[in-house]
Amino acid sequence: MPSRRPTDIASDILAVLRARWYLRSATLGPRVRLWGRPAISNHGQLIIGERARLVSTIVPLELAVAHGARLEIGQGAFINYGCSIAATELVRIGPRCNIGTYAMIMDNDFHRLEPERRQERPPSAPIILEENVWLGGRVTVLSGVTIGTGSVVGAGSVVTKSIPPRSLAAGVPARVIRQL
Repeated sequence: MPSRRPTDIASDILAVLRARWYLRSATLGPRVRLWGRPAISNHGQLIIGERARLVSTIVPLELAVAHGARLEIGQGAFINYGCSIAATELVRIGPRCNIGTYAMIMDNDFHRLEPERRQERPPSAPIILEENVWLGGRVTVLSGVTIGTGSVVGAGSVVTKSIPPRSLAAGVPARVIRQL
């Protein structure tokens, strides 16, 4: 195994300290690392698992948890810059998930479709990303969706319905292209 440079070690230490500071309202596992300055709004439960890596360098990462809601980020997960994740009930990102730049994950649509009811918030539905899911850049995941273990969602897709385990899905709306 190649030895690590002192600058890599220093960067890792700073990333751990940065996570402790910016995510101080969250429950953090050991060795959670954060690069950059995220926008955090935590009024519920924000739980981040061991060795999760969050990037907020070029564009801020946004994590929003409403009153009584829960946002869980699993062990070893990677979330890239520019992502917006909003939980009004439950968003669970499983262990070892990878989320590309500018992905959007929201468990509520935040308004109704009918013109006379647009100021009303509809009911929320949980979003579950099971273990080792990979979301490409600019993927949007809407409420009530479960993405199965080991699945991949292609860049720019909009996930409106659940995806079975070990599937490759893409498109608007996202459809299963093939099994992995």
